[in-house]
Amino acid sequence: MSSRLRLFCSVSTRSAAVFVSSNVFATPERREPLLLRYRAARLSSLRPGARTVASVTRPTVLSQESSRQRTLAGAHTLEGVGVHSGEHASLTMGPAQAGGVRFRRADLEGCPEIPADLDHVVGCEMGTSLGAGDVKVQTVEHVMAALYAAGVDHAVIELRGPEAPILDGSFQRYLAAVSDTGTVELDAPVEVLSVRGRLTVSTPSGSSYVVTPADALRVSATIDFEHQAIGRQHGALDMTEETFRREIAPARTFGFHQDAEALRARGLAQGTSLENTVVLDDDGVLNGSLRFENEFVRHKIGDLIGDLALIGRHVRGHIVSERPSHEGNIKLARTLLKHAQTDSHDLPIEVDRIMEHLPHRYPFLLVDRVVEFESQKRIVGLKNVTISEPYFQGHFPGHPVMPGVLIIEAMAQAGGLLLMDMVPDPENKIVYLMSLDNVKWRKPVIPGDQLVFEVEMVQFRRNVCKLRGVGKVDGELVAEADMMAGIVDR
Repeated sequence: MSSRLRLFCSVSTRSAAVFVSSNVFATPERREPLLLRYRAARLSSLRPGARTVASVTRPTVLSQESSRQRTLAGAHTLEGVGVHSGEHASLTMGPAQAGGVRFRRADLEGCPEIPADLDHVVGCEMGTSLGAGDVKVQTVEHVMAALYAAGVDHAVIELRGPEAPILDGSFQRYLAAVSDTGTVELDAPVEVLSVRGRLTVSTPSGSSYVVTPADALRVSATIDFEHQAIGRQHGALDMTEETFRREIAPARTFGFHQDAEALRARGLAQGTSLENTVVLDDDGVLNGSLRFENEFVRHKIGDLIGDLALIGRHVRGHIVSERPSHEGNIKLARTLLKHAQTDSHDLPIEVDRIMEHLPHRYPFLLVDRVVEFESQKRIVGLKNVTISEPYFQGHFPGHPVMPGVLIIEAMAQAGGLLLMDMVPDPENKIVYLMSLDNVKWRKPVIPGDQLVFEVEMVQFRRNVCKLRGVGKVDGELVAEADMMAGIVDR
């Protein structure tokens, strides 16, 4: 069967079926067995309206591929109105060497940035919004879907306005902008999140998802609206840039005329028009013909891909979704990432495996265990401080205190583990500490303490990294530092 898009639906007011074929609708004699198999699988696994559930037989995992990460080859600017804010905005997509996708509010003092990741999702109502402190960006799913479809891992999205422009309501112009700009490879392997077992997620509002293993990203979706132009629609996508461009990108967002007044009273849909939204009333579509018979479910698939892009990894798995929503999509993405982070390095990582990645040895190996690890983002390690440490013989006799510089060294070693995970050949690399800033020691560390250090990635560019580290004992801060380190050949 072709690896291209397999999305062919019949649509009625109450029911419809997915008929999978390479390029044409399935013949009538083949439809019923396909429909029965689909219904049986869906009814046995999807329970709309159930409590939020996440369960796996085996967790998802993080890994790397031989293919390289990509960024934009140049910059491209788009302008338009925000569908919810109603405000005019200018959006420029530009290259970045690392750091994932970041939104930069160029219209605000200091040009604050918001990482496009799940930790910064602040709203899911009628779109996905990101925020950091008081700074927010609304409706990011269309531009994120286009970047994901084109395989862009790192980019800076400079935005002058509170919301990404809705343009014509589809993903098409964003994807065209990426294509016109082009992409270039970076010297880093693609980060992959692979589903290794069955996982389910559902929300009280009726969105539900079942995820199973697959060699690539496949998305199947079902929507159900009590409207003659929509009804119940099904669709499925084998994700490639070309299938997304041809079958998903043109599909526009949609809404109901009867809901407009209530939405605007809540501060939403301020920029909605017949030029950027498929608007439906009791009689049908107000603004001309549809681009696809099942344009509505196709757009929902595009929104799901845009929300999954906030994982920051290339997803490998088959997602079957019933009544997908932004709220449900974000819950799904968080569940996938949570399981992957938990198992990505078979945590905890003990000292024998730590020595495979760090050149330090006793008595200068100061990381006993890694208990949390989020690739390219953060690491949590610990050091059990015992009276047998050699430095206690002279620091100080009768009053043993762990030297402050060794507390910072322990943080730096944990940061080194985080950096070594980012290079394809860590056995041939070594990390050198380059500078320290904002170093503070708050409390002494003594024998019997368990020193826990948390190190997060601040910036990574051309093998030079900025890290932020804190050390804690019993949850209380004992030391902190901003560190800069470089990766060099051994």
